Amino acid sequence: MFGSRKIDYKGCNWHETCFVCQGCQQPLGSKSFVPKHSSLYCISCYEKEFAQQCFACKKPITKDGISYEEQPFHSECFLCTECKKKLSGEKFTSKDNTPYCIDCFGNLFARKCTACTKPISGQGGGQYISFEDFQWHSDCFACSKCKASLVGQRFLSQESQIFCTECGQDM
Repeated sequence: MFGSRKIDYKGCNWHETCFVCQGCQQPLGSKSFVPKHSSLYCISCYEKEFAQQCFACKKPITKDGISYEEQPFHSECFLCTECKKKLSGEKFTSKDNTPYCIDCFGNLFARKCTACTKPISGQGGGQYISFEDFQWHSDCFACSKCKASLVGQRFLSQESQIFCTECGQDM
């Protein structure tokens, strides 16, 4: 056409007004575009039509995506359910398919040490002692009076307190 620019793409010639996005029908001209199945799309239409949508923010994932429970996420959108800490690249766990950072999971769901009240999570190969309805970290399993370690030792108990046999004689 007289007065219009000619666009050459893959050996084919196009009128400038005919070289348009398949989605929005806007001229592509010198804009970036993506070919898909013998059609051309502007970046925005391509992302809307073909890119995975983040499960959290519902926006297209164009880079740094991850998958959790078969759902796609931007790495910055995959967060701890409780504290909203970024979980991508971090150790995490889940309960009922809901992701939590290790700290939040321990605080919310793990049993607590009778002595120090901190979560017993078993992270890092941590061992614990359980007696009746009470649990202790191995390092916390000590006589309530003299503080001697009771790991592998005989002990006496009085409610949630434990005593070595020597201190227990004074009870």
